[in-house]
Amino acid sequence: MKFANLLPATTVYAHCDLPCGVYDPAQARIEAESVLAICKKYQQYTDKADEVFRTRCIVIKDERAELVKRHLWVLWTDYFKPEHLEAHPQIHDLFWRATKQAGQAKHHTDVETAQKLLELIAEITEVFNATKKA
Repeated sequence: MKFANLLPATTVYAHCDLPCGVYDPAQARIEAESVLAICKKYQQYTDKADEVFRTRCIVIKDERAELVKRHLWVLWTDYFKPEHLEAHPQIHDLFWRATKQAGQAKHHTDVETAQKLLELIAEITEVFNATKKA
């Protein structure tokens, strides 16, 4: 029995199950801004009496950093195509460093780590915007 009739005529790729074509590093940036803001708040509350608040900061920061990784992975794996890599050969290294930095943000509460994550996302945004103009 032939199953060729069951194959789709066109294969499409998107960041969700519906091929909406909406991609933007802004999603990762917003979560990273949240990580940075939480780190700043965490550093302000050094009083042992506020240990519950500091614990909540860590839990929420870790969730946001994980969301950064998710948004970056989707953008990296679903949006960028071979022709983008040809024009911007640093894409793989840039995304690798950014997702690693998001992982570091989960392990640390210092402002510098969160700021570096935002800087890497800004670099990704530049490449993304350049691909949209092409």
